[in-house]
Amino acid sequence: MSSLEKELFLSKLPSRPPMRPGLQTGSKMRMGPGRKRDFSPVPWNHYFETMEDVIITRGINKDSFRIYKSGSEGPVLLLLHGGGHSALSWAVFSSLIISRVKCRVVAVDLRGHGDTKVVNSDDLSAENMSRDVGDIIDALYGEDAPAVVLIGHSMGGAIAVHAAAKNLVPSLQGLCVIDVVEGTAMDALNSMQTFLRSRPKIFNSVESAIEWSVKSGQIRNLESARVSMLGQLKRYEEEQNSPGSSHAFVDTAINEEEEEEEEGGIAKKEKKNEPTISVKEDKPEYTWRIELSKTEKYWEGWFKGLSNLFLSCPVPKLLLLAGVDRLDRDLTIGQMQGKFQMQVLPQCGHAVHEDAPDKVAEALATFMIRNKFTESKGDIQSGYPSF
Repeated sequence: MSSLEKELFLSKLPSRPPMRPGLQTGSKMRMGPGRKRDFSPVPWNHYFETMEDVIITRGINKDSFRIYKSGSEGPVLLLLHGGGHSALSWAVFSSLIISRVKCRVVAVDLRGHGDTKVVNSDDLSAENMSRDVGDIIDALYGEDAPAVVLIGHSMGGAIAVHAAAKNLVPSLQGLCVIDVVEGTAMDALNSMQTFLRSRPKIFNSVESAIEWSVKSGQIRNLESARVSMLGQLKRYEEEQNSPGSSHAFVDTAINEEEEEEEEGGIAKKEKKNEPTISVKEDKPEYTWRIELSKTEKYWEGWFKGLSNLFLSCPVPKLLLLAGVDRLDRDLTIGQMQGKFQMQVLPQCGHAVHEDAPDKVAEALATFMIRNKFTESKGDIQSGYPSF
């Protein structure tokens, strides 16, 4: 399902992880006396080594795909983000997996997302996007492509499966799909538009967008939100020559428990369950980079038949779930037959690789070493059983 569909299942989501001592990834951070959490954005180069644009020529057209890279040896982990997100959603995970195993990371802004510029940016069909994946690998490495492990989250997971099933990556070594199951995804499509309409349309700053993403539960990890939200936003452009247009906009800041450090522990401020709605006369600055509601005609094509496609891919496979999805009949039988490895990471939202990048890195490192894709840079210990 798309990166935001799981919000439709908030009533089923587990509670946020309990806070652990110290500044640890995925937990609320204890700050100094009277200080609030820092929602300022963090640039990409804190996590990736390089950024570049891959140019793909198709007839008279040239498409430019933004990628972020790290590492110099080992298999290539091609990372495909979910709908509405960008390659930056993999930032924290990338720095962690590189420290655990010998590998190279290539995170891609898919068409219509991030800083990728393509001629037909509105065509988000599974056929077109999976072809993009094969073309990017070919443009980067040519006929001497190294071993590739496709790793995709939500929509990106579906595209990874389509690319693998069509053999669009000849050097494919492994496949990992994160929190996308055909049955759950198809069930959610009818309610997706309702959810998208419920989101804030504009933000007065990047900081307010980051704060909303964390407090609403879209991204539960503040560290990840500070780098990944930049890839989801663009400058707001008010309609030109619109009679009676106004600069007033709705600021949807969600108030929840703020934590302050005191000698006796953590003092909790009053919690309000309802968003605070205030009308401001300042000019709004940012809005969503892609209008997901306009991609509806492609949703079914991403997910229909996905389970059987996944099972048909002739490479080692890993399915990572947040613990709220149920396996459909085909995947249940396939899992019982040992056709893929599955691991459940509890206490995460839908953006598993952002909420718990350390746990996802451990799971991927274990999977890669077990299948002899690469070598470890240290001790790999997984805290969750694989099935």
